[in-house]
Amino acid sequence: MSLEEKRLTAAAPQIGNVPKIAGDRLRVQLRTWWPYYLMLLPGIVYFLIFHYFPIYQARLAFEDFRIFGDNVWVGLKHFQTLLNSPSFYQVLVNTLIISTMKMVFFFPVPILLALLLNEVRGSSLRRFIQSAIYLPHFLSWVVVAGIFIAALSPSTGVVNEIRGWLGLAPHGFMTDSGSIRWVVVISSIWQSAGWDSLLYFAAIMAIDPQLYDAAEMDGANRWQKILHVTLPGIAPTIATLFILNVGLFLNAGFDQMFNLANDAVRDQIDIIDTYVYRLGLQSGQFSLATAAGLFKGVIGMLLIVAAHKISKRLTGKGVW
Repeated sequence: MSLEEKRLTAAAPQIGNVPKIAGDRLRVQLRTWWPYYLMLLPGIVYFLIFHYFPIYQARLAFEDFRIFGDNVWVGLKHFQTLLNSPSFYQVLVNTLIISTMKMVFFFPVPILLALLLNEVRGSSLRRFIQSAIYLPHFLSWVVVAGIFIAALSPSTGVVNEIRGWLGLAPHGFMTDSGSIRWVVVISSIWQSAGWDSLLYFAAIMAIDPQLYDAAEMDGANRWQKILHVTLPGIAPTIATLFILNVGLFLNAGFDQMFNLANDAVRDQIDIIDTYVYRLGLQSGQFSLATAAGLFKGVIGMLLIVAAHKISKRLTGKGVW
């Protein structure tokens, strides 16, 4: 027996034991941490049912749907139909515009809120402010849309009442094509910015207090401590959430648009998600709707991979 054969023979029992060792380690972890895995189970089931299992049915985008009988494979026919449709280009442009506005005007707000909360010294006042800005997150878009429709009413809305006190004429924000996208952005900020600031605030709380003490000993004021200690400390969190937001760039918010839309402004806030809803559930064009949804998903995946690589190259931080 050669030296190499003897070496492989000696190593064989160790290699064979690898699955057994891994299995024992897994059983120990399950016995130790089973309450935490149990708490994870509902979330895992949710993602399996609503996000992973439907991936298999994405093949419907390449088939003609038949209620009775087998579907017919048609390849890229439905994607060609989408790309040749002026209405699809309109909803795509709307989605890009609204998503860009949200990225530019919404994304920095939670960071600013977290920085301001960190500067509030009174714990009771801080808890009150946190409760106040977190509360809108728990309201459905049906309620939020109702609040904004009432507040922006030309006849009885509080915003137009204030405009009247200032000598300005009433304005129909909800029926003005030039204003409705700003209503979308502002309502998003009002509903979600406070809750989104929670992650940044938690990241700030994790920064070593000795860094602030050292900066104070060097004569840094509050603004300099924010600039040179707080912001670098939460930079990985900002980079990660920015990448995830880029991946959801085409997800402009179905619930929000569905509840804020009306016939006067529908063409300004009609996005891919509402387009898919009309095609699939209202018109019964399931294959075409699946193709539109798959198009959005693939573009989102490409965007998140590209954002990750750019972030890794520029900052050294990424999602993985």
